[in-house]
Amino acid sequence: MFDVVPHNGIYGEMRAILAAAGERLRVPVNDAKLLRLHSNASFALPSAGLVVRIATNPDALQGVTASIAVTRWLAERGFACVVPADIDGQPLVMDGRVVSIWRYLSLAAEPPPTGAELGTLLRDLYAQPNPPQPLGRFSDPFTSVASAVEETPDALPDTSRSWLTERIAWLRDRWSAMDFPRPSGLIHGDAHISNLMRTTSGEIILGDWDHVGAGPREWDLMQIHYMRRRFGRATKDDLDAFASSYGWEIRDWPGLDTLIAIREITGLSPYIRTARTKPFSRQQLAYRLKTLQANDRAARWESPPAE
Repeated sequence: MFDVVPHNGIYGEMRAILAAAGERLRVPVNDAKLLRLHSNASFALPSAGLVVRIATNPDALQGVTASIAVTRWLAERGFACVVPADIDGQPLVMDGRVVSIWRYLSLAAEPPPTGAELGTLLRDLYAQPNPPQPLGRFSDPFTSVASAVEETPDALPDTSRSWLTERIAWLRDRWSAMDFPRPSGLIHGDAHISNLMRTTSGEIILGDWDHVGAGPREWDLMQIHYMRRRFGRATKDDLDAFASSYGWEIRDWPGLDTLIAIREITGLSPYIRTARTKPFSRQQLAYRLKTLQANDRAARWESPPAE
């Protein structure tokens, strides 16, 4: 199917970009710790009090730019979100990669974030006025995955590529025909429990704003249900508490399963883009496609391991 590029290829590239960013910003990177390597390579720089995120998607500039502007505005309004570092000219573009710099947070491992806390944060988010900066319209959730299929033709065997292309087209038609009962507006775009962080002071913070935009709130409200189905991340009690704290039960809406099916496909994008360089991405991409083609809704998937 393709020639395997050693995993340290993409890691080495990201480390080189991190070193260049450190030199440009005049901050030390010798204590850098890789937090995650998936849709972003995220490095903590504890001594500098920063987190550096390097996007693996070459088309990430618009989304990262919006994430910086919106989170800065939300933080000024007192909303509990990650905060961009006070660095002019963000985001940076270095060697074709989009680089953003954020304030470092001291995080607590326990207790884990809850569905109730996520529901409260989303309720508070949607109560905000429209941001002063224009938001991209979340009108086609398939843009990234469709581009990944087209731009990395050697990441998939022909049969899988054909099936995935047809699946995207079929679900796009379903998306276009959906009738969303909730008002549209500012959405996080990837609002699930794994993007919540608890600080050592006990505050719950919402992170990973790369998909922020204007769109149907149901897209955010679906995420916790997708994470429970495919990853077992939330309990039934979490789902009940999420609905109670938010104030609406999405499980009563007949469109939920369609949104989950769409999310299952859109989430393949970073795996397709990194399949040549990451063994985990190759394995997980093949497994997810196998279970999707078999219509196996009970199959559990794996998230990227800590690098």
